[in-house]
Amino acid sequence: MGTFIQLVIDGLSVGSVYAALALAIVLVNQATGLINFAQGGMAVLSAYLAWWFTGLGIPLILAILLSVGVSFLFGAVVERYLMRRFEGGDPDTAVVVTIGLLTLITGVCGWLFTYNNQQFPSLFPLDTISVLGASVSVRSIGTTVVILAIMILLQALFAGTKLGLALRAVAVNPQSAAFSGLPVSRLLMVGWGLAAGLGAVAGALVAPQLTLTPGMMDNALVYALAAVILGGLSSPVGVVAAAWIIGVLENLAAVYVPFIGYDLKVAVPFVLIFVVLLVRPQGLFGRRTVVRV
Repeated sequence: MGTFIQLVIDGLSVGSVYAALALAIVLVNQATGLINFAQGGMAVLSAYLAWWFTGLGIPLILAILLSVGVSFLFGAVVERYLMRRFEGGDPDTAVVVTIGLLTLITGVCGWLFTYNNQQFPSLFPLDTISVLGASVSVRSIGTTVVILAIMILLQALFAGTKLGLALRAVAVNPQSAAFSGLPVSRLLMVGWGLAAGLGAVAGALVAPQLTLTPGMMDNALVYALAAVILGGLSSPVGVVAAAWIIGVLENLAAVYVPFIGYDLKVAVPFVLIFVVLLVRPQGLFGRRTVVRV
């Protein structure tokens, strides 16, 4: 029983890292209607900024907050001077641009900070506590709590605030939103900025668990996209739940299903995607899109 509890809590912690990136992807999609494949690279760049700030003697919390602020500005600038040229056109072109941006940011991080592994300080103590016989790290619990709080804030943003409703309106129909008097250009910049800031939080959470390298978010980005598909692009709660399900099932399958083990556990989310899409193409918590013709 202790092993089971430990696997579940560790799975929730790993899933929370996937959830942070997935929430940023949902945020961009809710604001612009696009899928941002560069989100992982932007999170890595933010983590390097926070690491550089700590090297200047700035306390870790303040360094992360500064990286979130810089990331917000970076995301807004990327939308204004790069992505805006492709928004409203062929969505496939915009997706290819975000993939190119991911490659560019990764290369710039390697050029500026080298490809050597760097140690990133943890937000939470490295101590462990006993939970029903399982030894659970405080960092795992802290990571899960942070993502839960972000999920609640995002859900409240989209469901109960004028800004959230305006972002959704711009993503659904920017022309009608503009005719309604909404500042479409500024809202698009805000959406990308918020997503980049959220990516900075994801980078600060994952860097201590791994080591800080330009490619550290590559695997997490794949799992985040899986969580987005499973949970539904329209539901922050859904993508967090899906990310937690992926993290927990991966851990349980690696230990309790002999033919999967640690080598094949990467296949677990993709099997889930296949099954869910057969039953609910819009995802577990997504809304079915109705198109009038």
